[in-house]
Amino acid sequence: MPVPHPDGPEALHSPDAPVADPPRPAPWHGQAPVIAVVAIGGGIGATARYGASLLWPVGTAGFPWTTFWVNVVGCFVIGLFMVLITERWAVHRLVRPFFGTGVLGGFTTFSTYAVDIQRLMEQGRPATALAYLAATLLAALAAVWLAATTARLTLRTGPTHTQRTGPTPTRQTGPTETREKGKRSS
Repeated sequence: MPVPHPDGPEALHSPDAPVADPPRPAPWHGQAPVIAVVAIGGGIGATARYGASLLWPVGTAGFPWTTFWVNVVGCFVIGLFMVLITERWAVHRLVRPFFGTGVLGGFTTFSTYAVDIQRLMEQGRPATALAYLAATLLAALAAVWLAATTARLTLRTGPTHTQRTGPTPTRQTGPTETREKGKRSS
């Protein structure tokens, strides 16, 4: 009698057959739109920051005011934006990565901030470098706090997200339950 091939159809039904792991989706599967909007937003934000550096250039020996204000303004806007989209308005799922990560991530700059500090140190201006480091950190955090607090206080009197979109849905009762607590129908 012929012996069945171990990889044949019989092997699929054998309890001793090895079980393969289910296929996993690719790590980037479904993320293309998010990646695209972050890239587009980042380009817009970086272009705006570059425009600011052209409008308000800083000389080689000057204080990096442009980078300072770009970072502070960017932090203020992110504080405002996060309150609006998390506590007030329902937005499309791509708005947050586009504007928050992309535009504001491209507009604000940690790398230029670090290079500015290094440049000030190399120029023999450590006190200015440390003042810039501390001032940017404190001003950026204060800007986020101020924007978020102001937004919450300003928007407190208007309708909230749930009021604007209608009442919260109630739990649906099943076929064996009634809305009265503790009573079951048969």
